[in-house]
Amino acid sequence: MQEQPDPALAPGLTAVVELTVTDADTAQALGSGDVPVLGTPRVLALAEAATVAATAARLAAGTTTVGLRVELEHRAATPIGRTVRAQARLAEVDGRRLAFEVTVTDGDGIVADGRVERMVVDRRRFVERAARHA
Repeated sequence: MQEQPDPALAPGLTAVVELTVTDADTAQALGSGDVPVLGTPRVLALAEAATVAATAARLAAGTTTVGLRVELEHRAATPIGRTVRAQARLAEVDGRRLAFEVTVTDGDGIVADGRVERMVVDRRRFVERAARHA
């Protein structure tokens, strides 16, 4: 039996999150390089935060989403003090699988863009299973 998509989670849902880059967000601080600009791991975390925000108010009680797959191209460097905005748009719903298009901008243009896939799960069961594998 194929799972039917939750009608509350329809393509088109969007969210935007912002971050002003600090020393803690740099490639140097995150261990992903030795330059004092916004690090790729932080760009990814910001993009994922936008995907979570896009669906958070629409999820059924007791459910959450977890990351499955990411395709992200980090296109431009962003210096400390600059504000970046990550926008996520739910592009596709396939049962419990959610596919988002994400774009991160800094006012001058695109910093990063790509696709993030998440899965809707029962939060309690997910945490219990993870604890058994610890």
